[in-house]
Amino acid sequence: MADLNLWKKRLGQVPESVWEQIELETLVLADNDLTEVSERIGGLRKLRMLDLGHNQLTTVPASIGNLESLTDFLYLHDNRLASLPASLAQLTKLRYLNLSENAFAELPECVCGMAGLIELRASDNELSALPDSIGRLENLREFHLRNNRLTTLPEAIGELRELRQIDLRGNPLMHLPETIARLPKLDKLDLRWVPALTAPDWIGVLEARGCIVYR
Repeated sequence: MADLNLWKKRLGQVPESVWEQIELETLVLADNDLTEVSERIGGLRKLRMLDLGHNQLTTVPASIGNLESLTDFLYLHDNRLASLPASLAQLTKLRYLNLSENAFAELPECVCGMAGLIELRASDNELSALPDSIGRLENLREFHLRNNRLTTLPEAIGELRELRQIDLRGNPLMHLPETIARLPKLDKLDLRWVPALTAPDWIGVLEARGCIVYR
């Protein structure tokens, strides 16, 4: 496997020579004070893992959507992102996406097109709602939403039939849809630091069947 690890090299910008390494399967550009990434990244068609975390990005290149081999991980956490290009919906084989510690007020619609996602991290943002299209992530097993602004969740959350864990800590939740109780594989529901929520009756149904509910 062709790997390039440039973690914490104080680059400021990515050397043009990186985009010429078209055999790369793993590229780590984390913690480099990057404010932009070239559209040339779309030429790295063999990338399986891309780490752009811990930078100062306000946008990411639309050409990332061309990375059809990106299956393992995409780290975009700890940046200044408030949106993502629609083209990222083409990453239908991606299994892990980390969007935590950004400035998202809403979950980008393209994320709901990433049908292969198994783990989605969107903690420490400004999310006030989730789209109904979240139900399209039928392979999702872990959903991390700690420290957002969610007051409820859409009924469509009940369509995530593979969901095992959902972390809702630190959200101002007032209501939760009963469809959560019908998630057949849910084994962990974290409701800590949610003082305004009155636990619905169906929480007991979840606990009776073995789901751990933290509250």
